[in-house]
Amino acid sequence: MPGTNLTREEARRRATLLTVDSYEIDLDLTGAQEGGTYRSVTTVRFDVAEDGAESFIDLVAPTVHEVTLNGGALDAGTVFRDSRIALPGLLAGRNVLRVVADCAYTNTGEGLHRFVDPVDDQAYLYTQFEVPDARRVFASFEQPDLKATFRFTVTAPEGWTVISNSPTPEPRDNVWAFEPTPRISSYVTALIVGPYHAVHGVYERDGQSVPLGIYCRPSLAEHLDADAIFDVTRQGFDWFQEKFDYPYPFKKYDQLFVPEFNAGAMENAGAVTIRDQYVFRSKVTDSAYEGRAATILHELAHMWFGDLVTMEWWNDLWLNESFATYAEAACQAEAPGSKWPHSWTTFANSMKTWAYRQDQLPSTHPIMADIRDLDDVLVNFDGITYAKGASVLKQLVAHVGEDAFFRGVRAYFKRHAFGNTRLSDLLGALEETSGRDLRTWSKAWLETAGINVLRPEIETDAAGVITSFAVRQEAPALPAGAKGEPTLRPHRIAIGAYDLDAEGRLVRGDRIELDVDGELTAVPELVGRVRPAVLLLNDDDLSYAKVRLDERSLAVVTEHLGDFTESLPRALCWASAWDMTRDGELAARDYLSLVLSGIGKESDIGVVQSLHRQVKLAVDHYTDPAGREALLTRWTEATLAHLRTAEPGGDHQLAWARAFAATARTPEQLDLLEALLAGGESIEGLAVDTELRWTFVQRLAAVGRFDEAEIAAEYERDRTAAGERHAAHARAARPSEEAKAEAWASVVESDKLPNAVQEAVIDGFMQSDQRELLAPYAERYFEVLKEVWGARSHEIAQQIAVGLYPSEQVSGETLERTDAWLASAGPNAALGRLVSEARSGVERALRAQAADTAAAAA
Repeated sequence: MPGTNLTREEARRRATLLTVDSYEIDLDLTGAQEGGTYRSVTTVRFDVAEDGAESFIDLVAPTVHEVTLNGGALDAGTVFRDSRIALPGLLAGRNVLRVVADCAYTNTGEGLHRFVDPVDDQAYLYTQFEVPDARRVFASFEQPDLKATFRFTVTAPEGWTVISNSPTPEPRDNVWAFEPTPRISSYVTALIVGPYHAVHGVYERDGQSVPLGIYCRPSLAEHLDADAIFDVTRQGFDWFQEKFDYPYPFKKYDQLFVPEFNAGAMENAGAVTIRDQYVFRSKVTDSAYEGRAATILHELAHMWFGDLVTMEWWNDLWLNESFATYAEAACQAEAPGSKWPHSWTTFANSMKTWAYRQDQLPSTHPIMADIRDLDDVLVNFDGITYAKGASVLKQLVAHVGEDAFFRGVRAYFKRHAFGNTRLSDLLGALEETSGRDLRTWSKAWLETAGINVLRPEIETDAAGVITSFAVRQEAPALPAGAKGEPTLRPHRIAIGAYDLDAEGRLVRGDRIELDVDGELTAVPELVGRVRPAVLLLNDDDLSYAKVRLDERSLAVVTEHLGDFTESLPRALCWASAWDMTRDGELAARDYLSLVLSGIGKESDIGVVQSLHRQVKLAVDHYTDPAGREALLTRWTEATLAHLRTAEPGGDHQLAWARAFAATARTPEQLDLLEALLAGGESIEGLAVDTELRWTFVQRLAAVGRFDEAEIAAEYERDRTAAGERHAAHARAARPSEEAKAEAWASVVESDKLPNAVQEAVIDGFMQSDQRELLAPYAERYFEVLKEVWGARSHEIAQQIAVGLYPSEQVSGETLERTDAWLASAGPNAALGRLVSEARSGVERALRAQAADTAAAAA
């Protein structure tokens, strides 16, 4: 509909016309326990540059009761259409608009989300406004460059707490009247309402005192490790304020762990919302704690980069997210006392892998994407916007130097505080501090799509002395359907020279840092040296590029990958091997062999868990179907062997237990899962706690061992929101036509499921070892997809479009059916992109299967 999808040109026109001063928002949430709708009253004051101009304000609401402009009533039934309220040609100078509406609670994680905790039957509310969903709660000029102050007044049920961007006031007669915020964008305003449990603290340094709060539902309070969360938060405050040389810009800092959250977290100014799965109910590995800390630091970095200084339009969403992603990793790596100084290993292992995958899809795009409208940005929270962008920022830091980079950032914050900017504003500040012209760099890195490949070209004499060394850069053709041309880029990289020591460890003996530009770059510094065992391009992971090893280095790494003394070069080699597997350069069966030969020596638990996921994906999708079962058996037997020999009670034991449960298949293996659940058998140190129990139950349900009775019994043990999700997953995973039909109907034919439960049902429905059972749903997917997309909210529709795509049907027929649908259905750009991306996964799997078949024949 024309009104629901704001275009960039409409936003530019409105920003030229309007200057917004303030909002006063009055919400009556006294009926929140019952749900339905609530009264929303918005008064907004704004100036208009052209007398007699027309404009509009955004609102998504079931009913608009009153619209009053400058004291005159407008006909609400006439001016409210398509999620917009038209403001006729009566605007002049200073204007006051008042809108009275009934807005709706949601269960989709958009707008004002309402959740009822099955433990206490109490409702819990929170807002999620990025990108265009403040308009679901109050009338707003919904674009980031129309900043204003926001004063919220909320009437809430007796005994509830209301948290917003401003400090929490004392309520009077259950009315919470907040002071106005500083000038911020509408999408970072927030309200969190309900009988939440709170823990309070303070950040103090050099006379500065910032109140800190941590909130969660009472049913999670026993699991809330507030001290650990405060420690990470204070570490971030110290590091960011020193690096940015700008004090924290808001009056308090609350972190609220909220239920059924679609993303990891959201950077609402002074009131960050975080998915409450980060309140760990059971034992998790250190990788999970590191991931939570990264999320905490990411959102804290946004208080400066995003909230204090905000992008003018969503073209620069990448810069907002990439900067926070870079800053989170840099803080963990460098902050004094950090528990995760190896965070660049995690970055290479997870973020870079995500970026490389995204950059090889047909939807690949320049980092600085062309965001024409809200539909474009809603599907652009991707691996390029976050991970490639952050990787390129890391390259930029190497290019200009860390000191110059942060001096430029400091100037940028001081110059644009509480304002809006474009990329050119940041690059201008960096040019001033570094003395470098960044226009060429920006054009090559930010305005072009695709990925480069770096390969070493080495010649040695009979004595093993290097006579020639060069780095060849390739720019592979972009995927079919992608826009743009392959581009060679300037790279600042390091080359690491590694040799085996007397104990068989791979130790770096030398490191050379240089600029690579063009197709071939000679490296004379290495000529005349005895060739080391391994020469690793892009050592320390300074640049963003796929890296290949020369034949000799690959042979040594294949045998000794686990023997690097440092975690980062191991992660880079693991990533290279995985990338080669995805590209069909390394057969999936050979990747499995590589992992099995080296994973036992891998100490980084995050890398181990990534390898578990990647092996399972490779064997399920990238192997010759005729030999798949034998490879699955080999992998499953290895997971059980590692489980039995892992250090009792350690992270690796837990990770191997989960890997084993994901693939257990023989009667004996499934008997073990049942015995561990029942307590009839135990493995020393392995605590079969709540979450691990559900992992076992879900696998037993997926293979037909457990049915409704066993699932219901487990839910009785864990009658919580998490238990409800796990039970929904297990029911959908059962290998029967009835179970699949029930799961499909609950997602596709009904819109009653809340977002988190729907996600669990979809995950359970799609089982890699139920391909024949799922086959009929491939055609049904294409029959209903466009209708579902048009009828559901964005988050719910995207879950269905991505999650139910027939990705398990790896065949040419799936590609043909997808192509036919894309040609005939006429989907909008956002839906077409999601389906094309899913299709690309099947196409890649077919290529990898061909490579694996050839390797098996050889």
